[in-house]
Amino acid sequence: MTRDSFRRFAFNSSATILVALIAACSNVAQAVTYTMFRDPECGCCEAWAAHIEQSMEAEVTTVDSPDMAKVKAENGVPQELRSCHTMVVDGYVIEGHVPAEAIVRLLRERPEGVTGLAVPGMPMGSPGMEAGGNVQPYAVIAFGAEGQAVFARYP
Repeated sequence: MTRDSFRRFAFNSSATILVALIAACSNVAQAVTYTMFRDPECGCCEAWAAHIEQSMEAEVTTVDSPDMAKVKAENGVPQELRSCHTMVVDGYVIEGHVPAEAIVRLLRERPEGVTGLAVPGMPMGSPGMEAGGNVQPYAVIAFGAEGQAVFARYP
């Protein structure tokens, strides 16, 4: 093998490995599941799930649960942070009307000690709670074993 043919071989092999690694990373990202638990009587949950699907290019699986208190307790959602629906994504718990951009940031940064994010209650203007331009300021709270802290503020 000549020096030039060896260089071409080495370059092509490296390029092939790089493409395979990128494809593997892409498949891992696509393998993340988004499972939302909701009370079957709640309609805003579906609007929030649509926001997540559109903003994150993800498919949200919906599980109707008549015992949401049990779902929240099993997932470690503090009583004072509870809202109408709970989503589990890539090991994190997302409670209530958390904007997609906050979830993207959580998944990117993966802050130590954080179990999940919550938007307590159902603030007007949050994703899924749009009401004719009415907007209440609200905070996204990060929670975990070490306590709670503001993760983001909206609008």
